Amino acid sequence: MEVSDLYVEFRTSVGVVEAVNGISYTLDEGEALAILGESGSGKSVSAEAVMGIIESPPGFVTSGSVRYRGTDLLKLNDRERRKIRGPRIAMIFQDAQAALDPAFTVGYQIAEMFRVHHGDSRREANAKAVELMERVHIPSAPERANDYPHQFSGGMAQRVLIAMAIALGPDILIADEPTTALDVTIQAQVMKLLAELQAETGMGLILITHDLGVVAEVADRVAVMYAGKFVETGTIYEVYETPSHPYTVGLMNSIPQLEQKGGKLNIIPGAPPVPTDIPPGCPFHPRCPLARERCVTDIPPSREVSSGRRSACHYYEEVLRGY
Repeated sequence: MEVSDLYVEFRTSVGVVEAVNGISYTLDEGEALAILGESGSGKSVSAEAVMGIIESPPGFVTSGSVRYRGTDLLKLNDRERRKIRGPRIAMIFQDAQAALDPAFTVGYQIAEMFRVHHGDSRREANAKAVELMERVHIPSAPERANDYPHQFSGGMAQRVLIAMAIALGPDILIADEPTTALDVTIQAQVMKLLAELQAETGMGLILITHDLGVVAEVADRVAVMYAGKFVETGTIYEVYETPSHPYTVGLMNSIPQLEQKGGKLNIIPGAPPVPTDIPPGCPFHPRCPLARERCVTDIPPSREVSSGRRSACHYYEEVLRGY
């Protein structure tokens, strides 16, 4: 898949919310891409644009393209899009309990994928639902298929969502904050499951998160997002070891360390910009320790730092040197 110069805005009564401001990336078969950033940076909206599930109005994709195997998804009608959404590109939402329908058993909801898309009988679909629940390591799957969402823990409900997402064998799986509200042990289990499924099927994986730790061992590449833009992209090793943007440096420094016990946590001063009032120049300049006059007036272009790696900072060379 290739996303090119994607812009998304929301037209509200208080002004235009510029949610995504010209992001571009590619995803190869079997590759895992992590999109990182604080809440409100545009991560989830960018995924919803790819899936074609942005409510319009107020949301509009104003520019760009999303090419899946050469076909621009943004130019398809709703009927054509439904043939892609689910069978070819699937998404896991961040709140499993809210995403599942409380009025139906989880087995019924998973089986619905096969009834609607494949025309399977109820018996065939139910059998496949149980197989999927076993595949995502839900114990006693035949019995638990008859349970309702409220009878599942957060981690098990997330596994149900994963089962629904992979039911039709998609080429691409988008996981939007898949470990939100889960404890650390369950987070690790969910991420391990996603890695296993990716290795087993060869699907491409897009992980959307604000937690740098949960994707460190799963992702191949990372894109750091701020105020609707990618400020840095590269391999997970390059970006984590030697960040080339001050925002990435701030994110890395904010990760709690064992030796900090009892001490103060490192923070990025200030707050992300209000989407209706993104500052001119570099959107990070009000919070940036390297900000100079040029940063206030000129939008930094995305420059190639090395092969396959880019940074949108006027002074990325200083950042690489540790400024």
